[in-house]
Amino acid sequence: MYELIQLTERSYLIQSPARIGLVRLKEDDVCLIDSGSDKDAGRKVRQILDRNGWKLRAIYNTHSNADHIGGNKYLQAQTGCEIFAPGIECAFTRWPVLEPSFLYGGYPFGELRHKFLLAQESGARELTPDALPEGFEMIPLPGHFFDMVGYRTPDGAVYLADCLSSRETLEKYGLCYIYDVAAYLKTLELVKTLEAKVFVPSHAEAAEDIAPLAQLNIDKVHEIAEAIVSLCAEPIGFDSLLQQVFARFGLTMTYEQYVLIGSTVRSYLSWLKDTGRVDARIDDNRLLWARVS
Repeated sequence: MYELIQLTERSYLIQSPARIGLVRLKEDDVCLIDSGSDKDAGRKVRQILDRNGWKLRAIYNTHSNADHIGGNKYLQAQTGCEIFAPGIECAFTRWPVLEPSFLYGGYPFGELRHKFLLAQESGARELTPDALPEGFEMIPLPGHFFDMVGYRTPDGAVYLADCLSSRETLEKYGLCYIYDVAAYLKTLELVKTLEAKVFVPSHAEAAEDIAPLAQLNIDKVHEIAEAIVSLCAEPIGFDSLLQQVFARFGLTMTYEQYVLIGSTVRSYLSWLKDTGRVDARIDDNRLLWARVS
């Protein structure tokens, strides 16, 4: 873990639970794409920088989930680097309590206020095209989270953040976190058309051809949607539906899974309602979901 792997002439990945990108700029200057899950991840990245005599100039966050911004504060304090995050993600990076609050739908209780969902705040600035190093391209990848982006480097590496999951993850868990299902599917169709020397997803192996994995993720979304529609054959409340989703996909509920999978199922229901496949109604002060026949 935290092994430095060279991908192209100037682009690398650091093996970690959420893979970190590293790109050499001019002379000994480097930038990071994301920073890992916590202070310990930041410390291990700092050791890699020191061993190679590299100076960290900036961190470019793909999005604001805690496992991608957790090393920000430590690395910024140690190196004085700048931090950039796109759109709404910048606000979540500066005020990370927004993540568990958003997922839970209110002020998060203590068991949700930990590093898995709540990173330390860092001094991020909003990402704009002129903030990118020369030759870099920002690729909008919404769907998994609000304003998530990927990055193309000048020597042909494309860092794809969390826009797709590995085959192993899909087979083991089935259901992965999605904020906006329609945007997620659109992003995956875009990814299928991209060309690069190497693609680097945060939670799958680097690959020269990413289209088959993108299609697998698309197919899984539709499979999950069909399962949710079938569970709404009769009007059903959300908690009962969520319980059945966990049973259908062999998941075990924890506080973290409750908010992550619960938020994802709500996003599926919104998409299915907007596309006319399920409907919602209020009955005896309960919101019930039902398949449209």
